[in-house]
Amino acid sequence: MRHPVLTALALAAALCGSAAVEPRVSRATMAAMEKSFDHRIRSIDVSDPFDLLGSTRGVYLEGYGAVFTAEVNLAVGPAISPFRPALTKEQIAKLRQKKLARLPLLKRQMKDALGALAASLDTVPPSEQMVLGVSLDYFSWEERAGLPGQIVMQARRQALLDVTSGRIRDAAIREQEF
Repeated sequence: MRHPVLTALALAAALCGSAAVEPRVSRATMAAMEKSFDHRIRSIDVSDPFDLLGSTRGVYLEGYGAVFTAEVNLAVGPAISPFRPALTKEQIAKLRQKKLARLPLLKRQMKDALGALAASLDTVPPSEQMVLGVSLDYFSWEERAGLPGQIVMQARRQALLDVTSGRIRDAAIREQEF
């Protein structure tokens, strides 16, 4: 007689524990932010666009913040093909210089995007982080000296909001290059 009662209580507890909890940041909101960053990257230089490889992906981590990642090629260069089995040293050097020149543009867009993310993701607590990581794509034959493989920027949402509202001049954005 006692087992059916315990079974019913255990079942009720399991059902209550598995009830869907409304996420702090909806998937639709994250998808809109992903598309916004994609558009930002594609429009840096419309006459010679950056090459966005795939789509930006974002995830909200409860208690930490929002994290977005993307993969970008700073500049599309000449390709090796059966008709061009190798590139000249001049072509390789020219592509490297172009990528070095475009790196500050990408970083500026990343910082601006962090501010836009902070302003748009209003359900993220001010104490949590906004993180944007961009992996940079290179061909094996490229000269990569001075070019990072990845750039990660992060800041507390409140600091980014303070900058966008004009309360402070610059957010404490932690920037790392790998």
